[in-house]
Amino acid sequence: MTHRITKAVIPAAGLGTRFLPATKAMPKEMLPVVDKPAIQYVVEEAVAAGLEDVLMIIGRNKNALANHFDRVTELESNLEAKGDLDRLERTKAPSDLADIHFLRQGDPKGLGHAVLRARRHVGDEPFAVLLGDDLIDAASPILPKMIDELEKRDATIIALLEVDPAQIHLYGAAAVEATDDPDVVRVTGLVEKPATEDAPSNLAIIGRYVLKPEVFDVLEHTQPGKGGEIQLTDALQELAADVEGTGGVYGVIFRGRRFDTGDRLDYIKAIVQLAVERDDLGPDLRPWLREFSSHLE
Repeated sequence: MTHRITKAVIPAAGLGTRFLPATKAMPKEMLPVVDKPAIQYVVEEAVAAGLEDVLMIIGRNKNALANHFDRVTELESNLEAKGDLDRLERTKAPSDLADIHFLRQGDPKGLGHAVLRARRHVGDEPFAVLLGDDLIDAASPILPKMIDELEKRDATIIALLEVDPAQIHLYGAAAVEATDDPDVVRVTGLVEKPATEDAPSNLAIIGRYVLKPEVFDVLEHTQPGKGGEIQLTDALQELAADVEGTGGVYGVIFRGRRFDTGDRLDYIKAIVQLAVERDDLGPDLRPWLREFSSHLE
């Protein structure tokens, strides 16, 4: 590897239909998790891994994303005049996080198409893709390990999570072989949302990828799959075959805490768990939760 990875791509063009009517006028990525929108956690994760050049692939009615990461000088001046320095710092933080760019996806042709749209910005460099629905606990990051593995193996790296076999039909599933590292497997095949009896394992693909630029050539000729969309999973399946010496695909098994904020129940759990752990909210929230839960028994 000749390039240290510095670029992250965040596809954010989805409609958020599971959260209607809340997402009728507001992007799902802007739904708050405690007091920050979900998308800010994702950008913070990228920056913590050294990825300070962030490209968001957006769709129509997503201007709120750009506004959130922009400066609001009138609000900042108002807070500064009031001496409210804590809120001032939190207000300025999103615009100081990274060099953030926005690109319209245009036609909604799926995740693979969204990644392909990043080709001109990324160029001939490896890069990371972070899906906004997956919030990874900052205490157990996975991107640094994935980046290290790409540089070590010169291969495409995906994040995998062990799930209940009864739930594997909700994910892409990986067929794998062991390596010398118990947290890293070689991926030999991928199946998008298989029936439980057809799943090659209970290792599910989650929304973190560290990709070599060769993925763009594969995506260029990837035909639409399920739902008539260009599936990133189909391109990864071709790369896993390593037919042209692309290095293959490896998976890093994630053993930390993850929240699927695209699911309503998991979204609520994320808010409660993160709030409970905060110094400013936890001391009052924890006893209230104990009292509240006692009435449910």
